Amino acid sequence: MSENEENLVEWLEFETSREQLGAHFARILQYFREDGTKSVDKIEWAMRQRNSSGLVDPAHTLKGEALQFGAKPLSELAEKIELAARHFVETQDTPEELVPDAAKLRPLFERTLALFENATNPIVERRSGTGDRRINDRRASNQTFGRL
Repeated sequence: MSENEENLVEWLEFETSREQLGAHFARILQYFREDGTKSVDKIEWAMRQRNSSGLVDPAHTLKGEALQFGAKPLSELAEKIELAARHFVETQDTPEELVPDAAKLRPLFERTLALFENATNPIVERRSGTGDRRINDRRASNQTFGRL
């Protein structure tokens, strides 16, 4: 995992949500996948239509759901789109200046989902947390356990 990808999710918040949701976690994460995909689709559609008001609700939804799972960069990008779209609605302007942000949204959403999948897939080998655990700048392992 690259350093940039490590920063896509606040893993402590992700694990807190996982604990709090308990047995419902997998189902709610699936809802996030489905709803998030729909939100990104709606944002892209509204951008193609130059429809500022069409950006507000899906960006707002994506912002809140992403934040629930600790996906702060995704939440912040959705919030940026939402707030700008609200401004454009008030000023009766079109959202062309949001094109670069909207173009970043789907790749960021998909990378975040991949990290969630990696963190929740029981088949994936894990190390401590999401990154390598290092002790004295060496990888921690049980290979030296019990050796003198």
